[in-house]
Amino acid sequence: MSEPILQFGTSRFLLAHVALFVSQALERGDAIGGISVVQTTDSPVSRARIDALSKPGGYPVRIRGSEHGVAVDRVVTGHAIRAAWIADRDWDAVRHATIEDVRVIVSNTGDMGYRLDERDTPDLLTNGGVPRSYPAKLLALLHARWRERASDGVSIFPCELVENNGDTLRDIVVALARQWSLPETFVDYVRQRCVWVNSLVDRIVSEPIAPVGAVAEPYALWAIERRAGMQLPCAHECIALTDDLRSYERLKLFFLNLGHTWLAEQWRNNARPSSETVLDAMNDCHLREGLETVWHEEVLPVFVAMGLGDRAEHYLASVRERFSNPYLDHRIADIAQNHVEKLKRRIAPLVELADGLSLHGIQPRLQGVLASHGLLPERPNR
Repeated sequence: MSEPILQFGTSRFLLAHVALFVSQALERGDAIGGISVVQTTDSPVSRARIDALSKPGGYPVRIRGSEHGVAVDRVVTGHAIRAAWIADRDWDAVRHATIEDVRVIVSNTGDMGYRLDERDTPDLLTNGGVPRSYPAKLLALLHARWRERASDGVSIFPCELVENNGDTLRDIVVALARQWSLPETFVDYVRQRCVWVNSLVDRIVSEPIAPVGAVAEPYALWAIERRAGMQLPCAHECIALTDDLRSYERLKLFFLNLGHTWLAEQWRNNARPSSETVLDAMNDCHLREGLETVWHEEVLPVFVAMGLGDRAEHYLASVRERFSNPYLDHRIADIAQNHVEKLKRRIAPLVELADGLSLHGIQPRLQGVLASHGLLPERPNR
């Protein structure tokens, strides 16, 4: 018998987040079972990670930082992963597990994880080939499951930082099924029998531990939108079930993510050191003052206007503590990658939201950043 949880991705984030949650829940008897993990890329580094995960003894996660003003520095062991596969090498095992035992599928495939690959064709469903893209992999596995167990769906928890990630991934898989002219009964299975869950993950995981493991902050959150019929992988104190996932998304996006991108903008514009970290920036009086001004004068008033002022103040306090973590080596150069796309996702929507709430003229700094990149939309004369 294989494990009931199938995890796509072996990133240090998942190892220190979902997989660690399951591990801790297993110790209390609060998880549905262990994890089989699938590595979707094939490289020497990923092979070394899979080899290490295949060995008994688990992997280390070092939790370092400050929690409610108390210093934390401890190592915990993740032991929920019971099988570790490489998709191109072990596809038959992945497919067999999905047909027989999987009840939950979790993924974190990165920013490009939902992109399709034109090399994927319907022939893969009959010739046993391995799809290239993650949506096609998921489609092939669900198709194999449907052929054997047409009434027995699975719960799917995408963890990619995509708005409405469950709904988005479902729609991509359904569209691909129709593009491949698959039976409408299978499409109904995908849409009705499988439960696609929107969720938000939040934890800074700053460094890998070779060959497998991670360094992470104490703060962790997995906000999960309630869906009828969903099977949770575990119960855990860092899981928040909610009917208002949007508020969690906005808090993270407009305080934590926006804060990172604001610092990246200053780093790029002022030719700051390549080694500079978020902690360095928080210890720089000029950078800290600028960030605090943006948070308090250009972000917080939007949440106050939405009736979320108290929650926003509380969340901002946690973000400030996280940014000042003396143990995490979170390089701004890494945050600055794909900078323009991040401006579009992290700053532009907040400016639009403020405009929709009639909070005109309160965001000169954020609007200035967008304008400098040609991203500020033209507005009609008021």
